[in-house]
Amino acid sequence: MFKKILIINRGEIAVRIIRACKELGIKSACIYSEADENALHVRLADEAYFIGPSIVSESYLNKNKLLKLIKEIKADAVHPGYGFFAENADFIEDIEKLGVVFIGPSSKSVKMMGSKTAARELMLKNNVSIVPGSTKSLKSIDEAKKIANKIGYPILLKASAGGGGKGMRKISSETELQSAFESTKREAKKAFADDSIYIEKFIVNPRHIEVQILGDKYGNYVHLFERECSIQRRHQKVIEEAPSSFIDDLTREKITEAAINVAKACNYYNAGTIEFLMDEQKNFYFLEMNTRVQVEHPVTELISSADIVKEQIAIAADNKLSFSQNQLKIKGHSIECRVYAEDAFNNFLPSTGKIVNYRTPLGPNVRIDSGVEINSDISIYYDPLIAKLITFGNNRAAAISAMQRALDEYEIAGVTTNISYLKAIMDDEEFQSGDININFIERKNVELLKRVRKTSNQLKSVASLFAAIIKDKTSNLSGKIKTNNLSANKWTAQLYE
Repeated sequence: MFKKILIINRGEIAVRIIRACKELGIKSACIYSEADENALHVRLADEAYFIGPSIVSESYLNKNKLLKLIKEIKADAVHPGYGFFAENADFIEDIEKLGVVFIGPSSKSVKMMGSKTAARELMLKNNVSIVPGSTKSLKSIDEAKKIANKIGYPILLKASAGGGGKGMRKISSETELQSAFESTKREAKKAFADDSIYIEKFIVNPRHIEVQILGDKYGNYVHLFERECSIQRRHQKVIEEAPSSFIDDLTREKITEAAINVAKACNYYNAGTIEFLMDEQKNFYFLEMNTRVQVEHPVTELISSADIVKEQIAIAADNKLSFSQNQLKIKGHSIECRVYAEDAFNNFLPSTGKIVNYRTPLGPNVRIDSGVEINSDISIYYDPLIAKLITFGNNRAAAISAMQRALDEYEIAGVTTNISYLKAIMDDEEFQSGDININFIERKNVELLKRVRKTSNQLKSVASLFAAIIKDKTSNLSGKIKTNNLSANKWTAQLYE
């Protein structure tokens, strides 16, 4: 096993990896920028190294500084987490040349799956269904028109090197295609330094289903069942759960088999996720492969009892998988909410500032993966993810109930958060019934915001009552306070905001 692992990431995923290292008896080293000098991951790691200014390009994405640091501290291995260099094949090659282990797949596998068009072509060769469209980058607007007319509108224009919803546009007509073709290429160039784009058929009201796989260097593969990631905003996941309430045993068998075939097709090892779109008739289509640990991996860990990060490290150290497929069973149901510092009433723009009060929910069946604590700063430089709140139950209803309770207990002050918005989704009857697809938030956003505003107004009512008590200590308003059905803790958190 490794003696020292350098974690080239930040926030909650860096904390998650540090904790896995500690439990394995491996020394953890991390990096930090100027903005992250007092961050939680810096305090928890065995070693911490300043990497540069707050700007990502000069710190977390400064390849030359990172490669120099890897040599200087004599790290045995590098864990990228997700984002930053996690899926950068050139960087992986550089690490391999240093004789240091990259905790993830080979650079060859990342290259094969990094191009969405190349991946689609590979899937066709291996009998894995893909969304109808092009398998090569578009050369001209005329070619785009020809393919679009063949598969029919609406379509999606997508960046070949894309991900996370960037470089993606829905096109409903040839007129829209004409105007969007060059602008989508410019957006792809800006986001991924690659202006190649391709076309996919737009599937109406699909679900986003993904399968977690693990593979070792000896050709052994397992799947850890599926996750439902259909609650999205602007193609960014907001709530994930495992397993999917929509999938029956036969469909599960088919989609997990397809996922294993995808991994085998690119000689994949370590942790990876194969993403599919599924229509209302349970037909599924390969979307892309994420060659890294996923943000939402905790829901899979809770229903499978597997530790994905520890398994990543073991595989990278040339160990075989610690379990076989027949040892894995689905146990219960798990849900994850991504808690962001963002303002739902201001188009979900990030909210920056210092966290002056931070109290996480406790109790059975609750897990928090967080990278912050009291006095942590939410910076303009990085993603405003505060934490991942995960709950577990014997069934989906129990997991939702646990999440509702946990969201009620969560207290964050100093920045605006999406906690009330997440609670509005949990309280929604359609969500509770499992009647969801990737258009859920877009379709119900106005209704959800009304529910959030109503809660906010109730909080203001409680605040005014407490203000009256402070002003007139002789007043007996306790009876009125009890009727508000809101805790003093929530009122206190609202005052901080």
